[in-house]
Amino acid sequence: MNSYSEKPWLKSYFIGPYKLPKTMKPYPEISIYQYLEDSVAKYPDNEALIYLDQKLTYAELKLQVDKFATALTELGVKKNDCVVTILPTCPEFVIADFAILRLGAIHVPLSILHKEPDLIYEINEVKAETIICSYHRLNRIENIKDEISIKNLIYTPVPLFPDYELPEMKVVSNALKMADLILKSEANPPEVTINPKEDIAFIPFTGGTTGIPKGTMLSHYNVTTNVKQSLHWFLSPLERGFKGKSATLICVPIFHQYGHWALISSISWGLRTILVDARDIDLISEIIKKYRPFAVYGVPTHFSELLTREIKKMPIFYFSGAAALPPEVSVQFSKKTGVPMSEGYGMTECSPCTHINLSAISKVTRFMSKVKHSVGVPIPDTEVKLVDPETGEEVSFGKEGEIWIRGPQVMLGYWPERGKGLQNDNWLATGDIGVMDEDGYFKIVDRIKDMINVSGMKVYSRVIDDALHSHPAVRLAGVIGVPDPNRPGSERVKAFVILKDEHKETTSTDDILRFCKDTLPPYAVPKQIEIRDFLPLTRVMKLDKKKLKNEELQEVSKT
Repeated sequence: MNSYSEKPWLKSYFIGPYKLPKTMKPYPEISIYQYLEDSVAKYPDNEALIYLDQKLTYAELKLQVDKFATALTELGVKKNDCVVTILPTCPEFVIADFAILRLGAIHVPLSILHKEPDLIYEINEVKAETIICSYHRLNRIENIKDEISIKNLIYTPVPLFPDYELPEMKVVSNALKMADLILKSEANPPEVTINPKEDIAFIPFTGGTTGIPKGTMLSHYNVTTNVKQSLHWFLSPLERGFKGKSATLICVPIFHQYGHWALISSISWGLRTILVDARDIDLISEIIKKYRPFAVYGVPTHFSELLTREIKKMPIFYFSGAAALPPEVSVQFSKKTGVPMSEGYGMTECSPCTHINLSAISKVTRFMSKVKHSVGVPIPDTEVKLVDPETGEEVSFGKEGEIWIRGPQVMLGYWPERGKGLQNDNWLATGDIGVMDEDGYFKIVDRIKDMINVSGMKVYSRVIDDALHSHPAVRLAGVIGVPDPNRPGSERVKAFVILKDEHKETTSTDDILRFCKDTLPPYAVPKQIEIRDFLPLTRVMKLDKKKLKNEELQEVSKT
């Protein structure tokens, strides 16, 4: 049997006529903050951030970062202290992010959607004593103040959309306004020595879809290495045309590791980074038309929704990640924009990127006749193998197995124990089932936890999701397994569907059921199909299957 250690994907390391390097070693041992320093030195007057009507050049961004770092120092924040942020996508997040990193402290970005129990758990888990939040989150902090040990509470108002009128803010006792701290502080934070391989930069928490959320310890080296392995690698043939010149649009929240990676990657090349609320599809569409960014980072839901908007054909790279991209969405979007979509794969524990689809980028250059609908090939210096979840043995090429990953971007471990969550020899078992083709391109078949057990048959929810998205009337769909009342231990497939506006009056559940019967094997055909106007989405605009399943279980418990 061939071995994954042979790295068959290396033969696919090319973009159009350009061969890509098989390794990006040596990786510099630098702090993440150094990226900002370097871009300021090269491009001080370039716009660094655009958010609504706010614009900051690289020089202006660095000044605010350094002033805020000074203010945090005066409040007692020092190296290795955990600092929590509860901020939406906005310039203040970026300022706080790099100020924390500047001091060698640890940034713990929490979701703005967290309820009070989640905040209590995660704040206490990292023993944070400083919180930076938006004005709208102050009430939540006030409600839990007796259950956390916070010394510094800093807040900032954040406009949410164009022409947004900020609320008249009340004076909040024992809370400091971020803008006031920056205004009165000098840009002279202390110099801090950082060991990039050992010092933790971020502790993002996992989504908690399989249990209690876990803090993921990412070092400076994990993150800067991943930037070089990904953006710096696959765009290396085009670096001269983009670096310090182009713009990127980040549609995913930057408190999520995918959005955070896109932000840091953009700053590392001195790019103009356009920030936007992930839910504002109309504004995203307008920004694409106005700025014509070279890259747009989003999730499948963004591209499904953009299909209903007017998007002109422009030379833009559209990158999808964080969730499975239905092939039909990719095909339709590529036809609409004239540019093949690219997809990537990764996870928070991998800083986050491990795979990139090079075939789509090669198709743009017209050196590849066909796009492979997959998450792509492993990025340089990343080892990947597929393992039988039950035996732990490697599966042969072309067979399905759990994806295991090892590389310099893999986390130090789950907080607070280094190595926790990793297998022998620092392999990370991802919990995703995948398959690799002869060119080293990987497809994600399903999450292990999303597989549905129908009378002993393994049904991959991803296969049904893709089939539903190929129906001409379906805009968004997803399936879950629900307990089968007639077969203890078995499940039934239930599908949830949002229809396109023009099909709402003419398409029924029976129509979709007939389509499924013609498309899927009998055991995978949904037993129930529910048409809805809305479906729950996670903080990064992914379909929230966990919430759907909980709703169904609650209904079952009532009967």
